[in-house]
Amino acid sequence: MSDDSDFEVISRLWQEFRVAPFPARLRGAELVGQDMVLLDADLAGCVSTWVDNGGRLDAWRLGILGECLTALEEALPLITDAEGLDYYRRLHHMSQLTLTATPHATE
Repeated sequence: MSDDSDFEVISRLWQEFRVAPFPARLRGAELVGQDMVLLDADLAGCVSTWVDNGGRLDAWRLGILGECLTALEEALPLITDAEGLDYYRRLHHMSQLTLTATPHATE
């Protein structure tokens, strides 16, 4: 399990993220072969599960988190509007922290 400071930071970021509006310009957008709404949902689902499970992810979600982070890193340079860039940078930061705070997957 991650340490308390990781959990507190990611939990705070998650709460902030939950109230952030999805960037309208990216609804229905596909970048580098990724539907941006689905990418958002997959990453947010992993972070939500991590928070709800006290800082743990199963191996399946850990794999999804890693794959989606890679896809987001490819898509980020293609996001041109400030709203979308801010939104997805925040999602990337929170997801990256979640991945690094999860050293081992649980069964």
